[in-house]
Amino acid sequence: MKAFYGDLKLGILGGGQLGRMLIQQAINYNVTVKILDPDREAPCRKLCDEFVVGSLSDYETVYNFGKKVDMITIEIEKVNVDALEQLEKEGVLVYPQPRIIRLIQDKGLQKQFFKENNIPTAEFQVISSAQQLKQSHIPFPYIQKLRRDGYDGKGVYKVLNESYLAKAFTEPSLIERWIDFEKEIGIIVARNENGEVKTFPLVEMEFNPEANLVEFLISPSTLPFEIQQDAAQIAVKIAEDLNIVGLLAVEMFLDKHGKILVNELAPRPHNSGHQSIEGNVVSQFEQHLRAIFNQPLGDTACLNNAIMVNILGEAGYEGPAIYKGIEKVLKCPGVYVHLYGKALTKPFRKMGHVTIVDADREKAIEKARFVQQTLKVIS
Repeated sequence: MKAFYGDLKLGILGGGQLGRMLIQQAINYNVTVKILDPDREAPCRKLCDEFVVGSLSDYETVYNFGKKVDMITIEIEKVNVDALEQLEKEGVLVYPQPRIIRLIQDKGLQKQFFKENNIPTAEFQVISSAQQLKQSHIPFPYIQKLRRDGYDGKGVYKVLNESYLAKAFTEPSLIERWIDFEKEIGIIVARNENGEVKTFPLVEMEFNPEANLVEFLISPSTLPFEIQQDAAQIAVKIAEDLNIVGLLAVEMFLDKHGKILVNELAPRPHNSGHQSIEGNVVSQFEQHLRAIFNQPLGDTACLNNAIMVNILGEAGYEGPAIYKGIEKVLKCPGVYVHLYGKALTKPFRKMGHVTIVDADREKAIEKARFVQQTLKVIS
């Protein structure tokens, strides 16, 4: 392989905030980065060496983009996998591997993978029609998820009782037994081509109930050591069963009985790892690059308590973004603001995140609440 720090050209499918933060780390390694994104105003447009406007789901566009780079990675799973498989056959390095992206694009296949590999997960049933949904053996209430293209809470529907079936998805989906969980937790694991595997410490998450996406994240977790150890072992097993090269975010539930159930996977840097930029020895973005370049994986230890707050577009505002309260937030010690370069805001759009680092966990949480209440994205 060409030297990753000199003459290797890395192509990233997707030019959003994850790509932006990957580039910020890639600059430190002198990596040449080329981006493909359908939005000519994407957050990566000014940071990369070359920016290509084009569809991520079109075979020819992805194939032609891939022929001009040495390695491809992703910041979003909704990409043309057929093109990636052809590029892989022709010698372009694609990490994560196309077969893994194909598996994770389909929540039904993802669940089957859990079942076949004895990964603990909620009871589920794959559904292909409204009729099958009515005949389901899973009792109310349950969660219905579209098999494809659901993200950030979209494509998820809670079915409380029979009356909710009228508004249920009619497309291919899966239904899962409703888990009365104690906490949502997550682990990011990385694996390189040599088979070296490392996990980041477990994090605890709070979700915005209205938007159904991560709003607040606490690192490290204070859950019992045994639970943290179990979660890490599950994440490592998944990474090794998949033989993935790159980063894998493993979202999990901890139920009321202390049992861990895997919810979903993302084969890329993830919202649940943003705090690692300031909070850990190595960030998730550096770790992803180390993994795909087959370099030694970095030390994932926590440097401090770190809280991550997502900055979402305020309800009722749509248009050019104004960050109200940013000066007050920047006055706080240990507060790090990351804006994603999105010119336009809309309700619940991810516009940035803030990481709060403090040796005192309670003080960090207090500051995080202040940031949540103070920093608002309006127009």
